Amino acid sequence: MNDLHSFSWYAARIKKHMPIEAFKPVPRRLLGGLTYLVITISCFFVIGLVELHPLINLGISIIIGCSFAGLGFLGHEILHGTVVRKSWLRDLLGAIAFWPLSTGPQLWRKWHNLNHHVHTQHDENDPDAWPTLERISKLKVFRWIYNLPLPIRAFFAFASLAVQFTAHSLKMFTVYVKEFKPRKQPEVWLQTILPWMTWIGLIFLIGFTKWLFAFLIPLLIANFIVMAYISTNHRLNPLTPVNDPLANSLTVTVPKWVDTIHFNFSYHTEHHLFPGMNPKYYPIVKQHIKTMWPERYHEMPMTQALIALWQTPRVYFEHNELIDPMNKNAYGSLGNKLDPKAILPRKLTDK
Repeated sequence: MNDLHSFSWYAARIKKHMPIEAFKPVPRRLLGGLTYLVITISCFFVIGLVELHPLINLGISIIIGCSFAGLGFLGHEILHGTVVRKSWLRDLLGAIAFWPLSTGPQLWRKWHNLNHHVHTQHDENDPDAWPTLERISKLKVFRWIYNLPLPIRAFFAFASLAVQFTAHSLKMFTVYVKEFKPRKQPEVWLQTILPWMTWIGLIFLIGFTKWLFAFLIPLLIANFIVMAYISTNHRLNPLTPVNDPLANSLTVTVPKWVDTIHFNFSYHTEHHLFPGMNPKYYPIVKQHIKTMWPERYHEMPMTQALIALWQTPRVYFEHNELIDPMNKNAYGSLGNKLDPKAILPRKLTDK
């Protein structure tokens, strides 16, 4: 990995080819968020006021869950400053968009913008990076988990996608809240507590059974959708000492209509090069990357990426490989002999 380059190195070479409009805020993207908000509130009223068959309520839950996820993708965009630039308005709109996922805007910017984006796939400094074999071997509970066969671990790992974003967000709150200045900490606490108070209070308003359909099931669905993207963003890539998005990030491909409702979140390598760019222009960035560095760029269909995640473990060995601690099978990472179409392990004794 001696030929790694920083994200700014790539960005400087592409930016001169991009139109000025690509870097201007686009408030009209809030119309998508308003649509999701209207759908969500309307579904709440239907579930709360009308006695429906549980299967119909489940269908409505799916609609709400997809709307929760869509709001989360928009919140991510808002808090990168691509929609509005005024800080108070950015945080207010970001808080509303992330309300279903109960993640405060200041925590998100600290965790995601200032740490994940700056230290992407660094084994110690990226809060979202998966652990190395050296680190995992010191934890008894994880040693027990990794003694389970890989297919069983894969099943539970995929099932856990339904709670991972919420669980990780709460963990990030405990990690970062103390790093805020004392005068800021009450605000960070409030931004975390208020959404949960809202959702818990909803139980007393509509009853527990309806609450399951109005919030809990949609939250699990939203978690799964969001984590399906997040889990493919970097988890097949190596850990890198230099924040090189072409080495440590993956762009997945989805149908055009999915890109539309998810605000082009699939263009993840492009996002790491230009987090403050209007995502509408990411396809143009992609074209420039593939023209300038075609051998470095990683992309694959979302389904193929998820299958590759199922077939590989989530523990790093010497940064470039993924290892199964139970049988010492090692798998390559993207750019390091991982072929998603034919995933074959090697024993650590192999040359």
